[in-house]
Amino acid sequence: MENVLVLIVGAGPSGLAVAACLSQLSIPYCIVESEDCSASLWRKRTYDCLKLHLAKEFCELPHMSYPCDTPKYIPKEYTSVESCKYDQVSNCWDVMAHDQVNDLVMEYTARFLVVATGENSEGVIPEIPGLHGFPGEVIHSSSYKSWDDYAGKGVLVIGCGNSGMEIAYDLVKHGVDTSIVIHSPVRTYYINFKYNGLFFHACWNINHRALLLTLLLFSLHKYVQLHVMTKGLINLVSIKFADFIIVTLANIGLGDLSRYGILRPNMGPLLLKAKTGRSAVIDVGTTEFIKKEAIKVLGPISCIRGNCVEFEDGKKRNFDSLVFATGYGYESTANMWLKDDMSLLNDNGMPKRAFLIMCKGENGLYCVGMAMRGLAGISHDAKKVAADIKSIVDSMGLF
Repeated sequence: MENVLVLIVGAGPSGLAVAACLSQLSIPYCIVESEDCSASLWRKRTYDCLKLHLAKEFCELPHMSYPCDTPKYIPKEYTSVESCKYDQVSNCWDVMAHDQVNDLVMEYTARFLVVATGENSEGVIPEIPGLHGFPGEVIHSSSYKSWDDYAGKGVLVIGCGNSGMEIAYDLVKHGVDTSIVIHSPVRTYYINFKYNGLFFHACWNINHRALLLTLLLFSLHKYVQLHVMTKGLINLVSIKFADFIIVTLANIGLGDLSRYGILRPNMGPLLLKAKTGRSAVIDVGTTEFIKKEAIKVLGPISCIRGNCVEFEDGKKRNFDSLVFATGYGYESTANMWLKDDMSLLNDNGMPKRAFLIMCKGENGLYCVGMAMRGLAGISHDAKKVAADIKSIVDSMGLF
């Protein structure tokens, strides 16, 4: 039995962020992780051409800023918990874990428990009639690495979020016969200029006259890159007004995409993020290939017969490979092993309600990285949780 003050379950960005904040406050901790490395989602389940979809200042974890020469959009470069119960006598969490490398049972007693297992679980592949009989390769986007695995093949990408659009771009740019399924209406928004963030309040660092001038210039030259929102905040505007600016610029730069099978939602990108947790699609050049019909846009799939995919509009196409960029289930595995959480988590292992300051339960239980607010939200939560633990430790006189 190992006695620890703080036990962090998960060594992804959430767990590492909490650990960094605790270290700054000289609070001892222990991290357990079911994978054989830290940040396994980033290390193992990302494609080679991936870039983060928010500017670097919104993707920094606590106490480690990116160097000044880091690109604005960052490119990519076993102990599992089995049960956890709160002991009312010792006022501690009793945790049983499995060391998968050495096949040992590990036991921990912790005063504080931080659940940092993340909000993305297994990749979602929808049920499609005939899918199991497809003779070619069928993968989720988390298993996609690079275009060179598909040279000379016909590939259908199912899904039009950031992953689907970037994978389609990676394929067609290198000469792969590429098609993409785009449902109507889509929940994404297409933008071909770079901006610095999607969180909370939108901000811009130019006055209204300069903004109107920029709109005019943008209409004359679609390759103008405008940083609409920055961390050097000068003017605060409402989400609706910021969405209006972004929508206007996107309409000028990209035009009407409905003729190419792409329909924008009624909700602007900032409101989309605030209400659903989903980020807008950053166009890396995919729409140009769609306009040139180098990427074929197809509608919803009705069924699959052999290597022939049939669509609801009656079209039929043969493919060699299917790549499902259909996202992840917004759920956590925490409720499979966490007992006595005092109704903090729902049936999907996610917080039952939104927490304005931090996700805190009873008996020293915390959750970090489950609010669908990305790395910026993780950084915010980790600092708050570490500070709260520090205040409790100080009041208890443990050090």
